[in-house]
Amino acid sequence: MATLYSIHPQTPQKRQIDQIVDALKRGAIMLYPTDTVYAIGCDMNTKSAVERVRKLKQLSNDKPLTFLSSSLSNISEYAVVTDQAYRIMKRLIPGPYTFLLPATKLVPKLVMSPKRKTTGIRVPDNEVCQAILQTLGNPIISTSAHLPDDDGDFPTLGLEKARLFDSMDSLVDIIIDTGVNPGFEVSTILDLTQDEPVIVREGLGWEQLQNWIAVMS
Repeated sequence: MATLYSIHPQTPQKRQIDQIVDALKRGAIMLYPTDTVYAIGCDMNTKSAVERVRKLKQLSNDKPLTFLSSSLSNISEYAVVTDQAYRIMKRLIPGPYTFLLPATKLVPKLVMSPKRKTTGIRVPDNEVCQAILQTLGNPIISTSAHLPDDDGDFPTLGLEKARLFDSMDSLVDIIIDTGVNPGFEVSTILDLTQDEPVIVREGLGWEQLQNWIAVMS
């Protein structure tokens, strides 16, 4: 049974954030809100926890995991950022965008794409996420929560929060409740590994991004 933390969405309680971070450092995995959907995550540097997230998400090791970073300067530690990529990200973060970038050696192999040596990084516009990230001091894994049905897996997009919490209660160690219902749109994925930015997945904010890219071109 997971430990439930009721956290204020705008002013997260430091004591509870400290308790969550301490558990993450010891290998806990959590269900937590982002600026898009509820996600399953853990400390990126805790291998056993990352493996648990992969198993829960049913991902093979050749599929990359997205992780959340606290800032643009923090991103540069984990990814190769060109001048063009920097200008684009500076305009878009924090926000509902995942950036595909070449990974540095600081990114664990379990997290990156082994074939392309790339990784997906986000800087969330969410106070609880930011409080956890800044207290932890390194990125956290972020993969959208999902539930099994008769045909396989489906995202929790649009599900009632109570149902989501109940379904995940025995699968994660921590559940964070901010009193806000889960979002229903995933992040927009922007590939910045090539000369020109490419929208790989249309999610929250993609139309604004498309219009901005058109103006830049």
